[in-house]
Amino acid sequence: MTTHDISGKKVAFLLTDGVEQVELTSPWEAVKGAGGVPTLVAPSEGTVQGFNGTDKADTFPVDLTLDQAKAGDFDALVLPGGVVNADHLRVDKDAQAFARGFFEQHKPVAAICHAPWLLIEAGVVSGRSMTSYHTLETDLRNAGAEWTDDEVVVDAGFVTSRNPDDLPAFNDKVLEEIAEGPHEGQTA
Repeated sequence: MTTHDISGKKVAFLLTDGVEQVELTSPWEAVKGAGGVPTLVAPSEGTVQGFNGTDKADTFPVDLTLDQAKAGDFDALVLPGGVVNADHLRVDKDAQAFARGFFEQHKPVAAICHAPWLLIEAGVVSGRSMTSYHTLETDLRNAGAEWTDDEVVVDAGFVTSRNPDDLPAFNDKVLEEIAEGPHEGQTA
């Protein structure tokens, strides 16, 4: 993994119950290890329930609720996957608006596994090169994305990966894009 210094950069992690735990903890630790400041953003106060596949895992404290969080307060957004997590977030209008705000401000956004469901609903995938968990291929193509089955895809500050096996490459590209900062081509 390449070393990227993102000291002081604020990174929002948007998730809710049902998040695939390693898709939260691995990028979170990568951000912290590179000097970044991760913040857990969720629809509700309290904690969110992580999962390892279909098995309950750890809980994680919420730092900010969606109604308190603003894209302008962060340098980047990371969207961990998990079927239940992604399914709940994609129908949340506040989650859609929060994610769309990062695209509108040309800030890096990273999504892994099922997380791109939210971005379909946010209206930000049309014309973008990306990947995801294989079951989202048709959804993403129907929303206008150029989908490929690659370990990691980067499109002007927008990073996507398929599953937990891709986390080393995903984390490296997430840090690289955050270190580079805003990208003019990163837009809704």
